[in-house]
Amino acid sequence: PGGLMANPVFIPVSGVIENVTSDPSDCCRFTVTLRSQDIITNIIITADTYVIKEIRLRRGLYVTAFYDSSVPVPLIYPAQYEAVVIGQHRPNEFMAFGYFDENLTAADNSLQLNLGITTSITTCNGQTYACSPAGKLLIVYYSVTTFSLPPQTTPHKIIVMC
Repeated sequence: PGGLMANPVFIPVSGVIENVTSDPSDCCRFTVTLRSQDIITNIIITADTYVIKEIRLRRGLYVTAFYDSSVPVPLIYPAQYEAVVIGQHRPNEFMAFGYFDENLTAADNSLQLNLGITTSITTCNGQTYACSPAGKLLIVYYSVTTFSLPPQTTPHKIIVMC
């Protein structure tokens, strides 16, 4: 994603897509309405939003979107955020997005990665990534973490944002 400040903190918003509405004044912009239990959140998708695997966002998909916490947001209900990244995943699976240092610890110290032999590491265009993902902006898919601080996980998939 272009134009990001150094090591921003990305906040996840997860839920099931209830509605997708196009912007009549900008055909490259649309709103995805997410529901998580009784909480409704509107996620703005722009031409700059990275949609993982270029999936078609549609009603019923369980997704997580990440927005840059340094970007101002309107104080409206339902809450509205502009997505930097959005992707589908299983409900029992988690996603993380952010910068991971040379020890594979997230910039906000929320997660530490332990690479396993089954961890798939690819670039954002689906190519095998043969280098270390340390020191990069990563999208991480994982299922369980330890109770340590920071929590540790062996992710099953990492996408490196080259």
